[in-house]
Amino acid sequence: MSNNLENITVLEGDGIGPEVVAQALKVLDRIGNKYHHKFAVSKHLIGAAAIDITGNPLPDETTQACKASDAVLLGAIGDPRFDNDPNAEVRPEQGLLKIRKELGLFANVRPVKLFPALSHLSVLKPHVLDGVDMVIYRELTGGIYFGEKSRVGDVASDLCKYEAYEIDRIARLAFAEAGRRRGKLCLIDKANVLDTSRLWRDRVNKLKVEYPDVEVSYLFIDNAAMQMILNPSQFDVIVTSNMFGDIISDEASILGGSLGMLPSSSAGTGTRLYEPVHGSYPQGAGKDIANPMATILSVEMMLRDFEMTEEADDVLSAVSYCIEHGLLTQDINPDSPIKCSEVGDHISNAILEKKVAHDFGVII
Repeated sequence: MSNNLENITVLEGDGIGPEVVAQALKVLDRIGNKYHHKFAVSKHLIGAAAIDITGNPLPDETTQACKASDAVLLGAIGDPRFDNDPNAEVRPEQGLLKIRKELGLFANVRPVKLFPALSHLSVLKPHVLDGVDMVIYRELTGGIYFGEKSRVGDVASDLCKYEAYEIDRIARLAFAEAGRRRGKLCLIDKANVLDTSRLWRDRVNKLKVEYPDVEVSYLFIDNAAMQMILNPSQFDVIVTSNMFGDIISDEASILGGSLGMLPSSSAGTGTRLYEPVHGSYPQGAGKDIANPMATILSVEMMLRDFEMTEEADDVLSAVSYCIEHGLLTQDINPDSPIKCSEVGDHISNAILEKKVAHDFGVII
């Protein structure tokens, strides 16, 4: 039993964000009751919801709450009102970029391991998916996305810049993860062309002597993109730069057939942030049809980081149980779907009743 108090800031965000977060909080509440944990949850504004009320996609109150908490749970960011207005100076996504900066979140962590009961949803053949189990570490605050930008007439440029310390800090996280898993780390770069990639390779080479039990390999991004389709099971832990991580993690996300199943966390110098990989899906907002499992699995990642291993295993087992029994939303089970809120209820009940799936090959 535990009487520890964990303070969690919840940012429901836009679109389906409030609906999927509500189901994740059901699960967190069930875990708290079962294991006698105390989770103090406070909700704050971000994104379009914040703009509508305050004019600011990340109000100061939200930033302060996030910094003072033990974890942040985010639903989704984005609203078509702003996407369709090229002249909009304030946009929901600015709130997400700013909170990453405020919390010092330099590493996005995406686990990708398939639920066997969902293998039929993938565009790849089942034998290609056998043994897929990887974690992608994407650098989040540097590189070409944040470099100096210029456009003069018909000439435009974007500076891609990295410093050694930016590479070292995420590489150390990835090395440590590889040491806890199968002992394989792959750096994805473009070192045959780019000086920034050569710096990444130099730094990883220097650091690997500190992790003698980890086998290090290297792939150029173009080959890595091909390998992700031809032989994805070869990957254990991937570490890469911001843009290449954006590309390869989105490609990896389609292996399991639904973005609605993929959680993530962002780590750095401050409070960790947990969020589903999917977007705000505004067309589905308010209809109780969204898939909450990625958000629930993001809570499972949160519990592991709180060192609540048994509790996290309970969530994982309950999710797998519901998948095996077809208790799924329309994106995964179009023939006989259940509602978003019902998925949350079923997973919560499975945790209470300690229901175990027959095939526990699930995301960890």
